[in-house]
Amino acid sequence: MSTEEFNVRRWHEPGTYEVWYLTWNDPATDQGFWLRYLSEAPVEGPARGELWFARFDPKDPRRTFGIHKHFAAPTDREQPFALMIGDAQLGHDHAIGEFAGGDHRVKWDLHWQPASAVLRHLPDFVYSRGNLGVTSVQSPNPRVPLSGTLVVDGETFTFDRAVAGQTHVWGKKHATSWTWGRCADFAAAPDAVLELIAVHQKRGVQLPKMAWLALDLDGQRHRFTQLRHVVRNHATWRGCDVELTAQSLTTKVEVQMTCRPEDMVVAPYLDPDGEEVFCSNTEIGDALVRVYRRAGLAWREYRTLLGKRRAHFEVGGRTRDPAITREHVLVD
Repeated sequence: MSTEEFNVRRWHEPGTYEVWYLTWNDPATDQGFWLRYLSEAPVEGPARGELWFARFDPKDPRRTFGIHKHFAAPTDREQPFALMIGDAQLGHDHAIGEFAGGDHRVKWDLHWQPASAVLRHLPDFVYSRGNLGVTSVQSPNPRVPLSGTLVVDGETFTFDRAVAGQTHVWGKKHATSWTWGRCADFAAAPDAVLELIAVHQKRGVQLPKMAWLALDLDGQRHRFTQLRHVVRNHATWRGCDVELTAQSLTTKVEVQMTCRPEDMVVAPYLDPDGEEVFCSNTEIGDALVRVYRRAGLAWREYRTLLGKRRAHFEVGGRTRDPAITREHVLVD
């Protein structure tokens, strides 16, 4: 089954934004990378495209940086899917482009084998009723083998089936507060992939926190993504720490993702209405996942998964975390 349709652009009208992002690590150096293609259509003013890139170096945080640049409005096609921003292009199985600014220059020529199934983070009805939510998210390529080259400030990285993930987001306004996380490169669990998302939303009044989790492990797909799971799932996020517990009648998953403050970059977002949002992101965090199975009235631990420097996660909200000092910079 092709998952290409899940990357097709959803919105073109003012008051919306749409994002396609790719995250991965270099197995040789443990460095992490974040590549983001953005279509921004403000409530007022012209539409634009944006390219975002960040490099995270766990051995030398001074080399960690993020830059983004504005371009004319993107163009796109559905068959085959393609999004063009400046001279950069994103397809369902490739990403090509380059840009420079702020004493940095990045160039990428990447390709991957598309996934056989989409990973949807939210309840089914959100997708079946069209653009229902304020923000929707799905991963057309949750875990794919990435190959190609990346050049960062003259340093060339060559990838041969590195583990990567690609996600598609579209919306009208970011949540009041949220966290997202992915780990698809666990030690001793070569095919496992975890994605989580949790939000704290205000709709006139402050709503309760809602959290969802998906885990593929040992040939089984564990999905805690429907409304019935919300009452059992629980998440907390703050600074450089994310914790989430999800459970069904038979399975429980506990997740902890952590990193150092110097391993994060603050990305200054703008909602289509102009309100500021701050997203602290890392691609070199640590993930600890414990999976339990029901044994009578008790839980019995089934697997422990470790993803050292392979956790990709973010914490976002309306106020900036003062502990995260490195900023994703807008360049000319």
